[in-house]
This record gives sequence, C-alpha cells and structure tokens, in this order.
Amino acid sequence: MVRDTQEGMRFLLLRAYRNWDLPKGRLEAGETPLEAAIREVREETALLDLDFAWGDESIETEPYAGGKVVRFYVARSVGGAVSLPINPTLGRAEHHEFRWVSLDTALALTVPRLQHVLQWAVDRIAAATLPTGV
Repeated sequence: MVRDTQEGMRFLLLRAYRNWDLPKGRLEAGETPLEAAIREVREETALLDLDFAWGDESIETEPYAGGKVVRFYVARSVGGAVSLPINPTLGRAEHHEFRWVSLDTALALTVPRLQHVLQWAVDRIAAATLPTGV
C-alpha cells in the first residue's frame, strides 16, 4: 500500500507486537488472491480506496514460519483514513499501530522477506512511470 504525499511516496506498515508488516491475510473460500488482498486491507485498516494503478501483478515471499508463503500486490490509497478495526474473532485489533513511512524507513523496520517485497513495489512503480521509447 502506497500513498503520494508532499514528502514523497509513503508505504503503509502495520505493527503487531514488535513486528512491522504489510497488510496481509488468508484466502477465504471462493476468493481469488486479489479479492482476499482487498478484503484484508479493508479488515485490517478500514481503507476502501484502493487503486491498482500498476496492474494486478503480485509477488510471493519465500517460505517462512513453517512454510507460510504470502502474496502481495501494490496498490495506491489516495487519502482514506486508516484505522485499526476490532477483529470480531479476536475481540481486539490485529495490529497495535500503523505508520505511513518512506522507503528507507520501511526497509529499516522490516525483515528481509518484506524488504524484497518493498523493493519489488518500488521497481514496479518506477517501471510504470518511465517514458515510452526510452
């Protein structure tokens, strides 16, 4: 999730305990991976204004935590307010904090598997903004 600001592009990070992460979650029955990503962003952040300006291409992490693999997309949020809604199953929010941060800060706060995703997102955005014929 990215947002254009006066200070430049910012990435949305969510903190659960000591760990900074990107919005993510599990597929529900009958969902496509993109539908699940959109739902998870809504459930975890209350953001509804997702713009997949760079297409619906995705990237998967390498396996971690017992073989878990997560698929990520890059989307823009143009201005909706982030909140951390209560998860009805947990009875609390899934995350403790959110921040819109620069790429440098995002890279400093996240683990290598997420750093790879962030760099992929930056490359994807940059490739889409290059002039044609270059």
